[in-house]
Parts: sequence; C-alpha cells; structure tokens
Amino acid sequence: MPQWLSNQLMRAFHKKDRRQIRLLNECWFFYRNRPGAQYSMTNETDL
Repeated sequence: MPQWLSNQLMRAFHKKDRRQIRLLNECWFFYRNRPGAQYSMTNETDL
C-alpha cells in the first residue's frame, strides 16, 4: 500500500470518519485491481 494512502487511512480511522474510510478503501481496491498492478490477491507484501 502506498505510504500516502496508509497515512490518509490512519488519519480517517483516528477521526472515525466513516465516509473517508469507505472512499479510501474503494481507492485501494481500485488501485490494487487495475491492469498491471504490482499487487495481487495472494501477494500482500509492500513493495
């Protein structure tokens, strides 16, 4: 997961901002499932 996304997710969790958490979660799945993505469903390591 990119550091910028991780930081925003942590901030949203601390603020208990459900709308932001949902949005960032959708962004992560979109980012992860795009063609040519470095991440796959079986490989959860940070690159």
